[in-house]
Amino acid sequence: MCASQSIHIRTLSLSKPTGMQQLISRAPSAMASFPCSRARSGLCVWPGMRQLCLRKNLLYGFIRFLSTPFKTLRGASRSLKVAQFCSVSNMSSTLQIELVPCLKDNYAYLLHDVDTGTVGVVDPSEAVPVIDALSRKNRNLTYILNTHHHYDHTGGNVELKARYGAKVIGSGADRDRIPGIDIVLNDGDKWMFAGHEVLVMETPGHTRGHISFYFPGSRAIFTGDTLFSLSCGKLFEGTPEQMLSSLKKIMSLPDDTDIYCGHEYTLSNSKFALSVEPNNEALQSYAAHVAHLRSKRLPTIPATLKMEKSCNPFLRTSSVEIRQSLNIPATANDAEALGVIRQAKDNF
Repeated sequence: MCASQSIHIRTLSLSKPTGMQQLISRAPSAMASFPCSRARSGLCVWPGMRQLCLRKNLLYGFIRFLSTPFKTLRGASRSLKVAQFCSVSNMSSTLQIELVPCLKDNYAYLLHDVDTGTVGVVDPSEAVPVIDALSRKNRNLTYILNTHHHYDHTGGNVELKARYGAKVIGSGADRDRIPGIDIVLNDGDKWMFAGHEVLVMETPGHTRGHISFYFPGSRAIFTGDTLFSLSCGKLFEGTPEQMLSSLKKIMSLPDDTDIYCGHEYTLSNSKFALSVEPNNEALQSYAAHVAHLRSKRLPTIPATLKMEKSCNPFLRTSSVEIRQSLNIPATANDAEALGVIRQAKDNF
């Protein structure tokens, strides 16, 4: 299990936008809590009720679950300071995603392939939290994946590379700005992480060389500072047109894609989103859920793309309510509307 078998896990049902329901389970332990997120397929576990359901091969799945307690398709083990999180969604996957808080509100993500032991990290803003997470499980580091060149996403590169001999991966457009870069990838490239296909998507706007890493087999995308839950990145080096194009690429992915972004900004983002679209019931529900999570010092990431489409103002540039709130003319195109929304968010 995610913890000792004596831990009681309580399930609650929270409303989600547009009819969606999310089952959240928490283990009220003094040292950790273990919410189990929604199950896409395969296995769903509620230890407090001792219920186990498998899509196929009950015995095999149960043995695999006991022998590899953190195996999951998306976010099998995520740690946030004193809290740990376990999400079991498909026992056939061998990819673990562990959330590692860095700096004030950054997230790095450890990727661990259970079968091969291969480990990567996405956007290590500093080395020490990553080293600590690796040391706890006696793991090495093979790859460092950077979505863009900003120091709060690459600050740990050099130390981690020197310590573990890891290869640094980044955008060809940023080859001169990413510390220690070894492997250059560009838009449309397909790269393999221990048997997991990774599609590289060029997503400029925040920076000109920003890329996102999409794992189609795991239905997970690492968006850096392009797409946050309920927001998008500031336009430091790009234009509204570029950001809109990048967001549309991400929006074209399956609705159940999990968004792993670079920062824990969701609570503050929700306040702005509500200010420009206060009558959005899906947003109201999600904002309340976000406030609840943060009151417990739990992460709001990952978020689903379906949720973002329902609530994120930067994915809703055609919303009549948003346009009226910000005095955006009905004749303005989506890029112009995004520019106005971004400026309003910058000044919020």
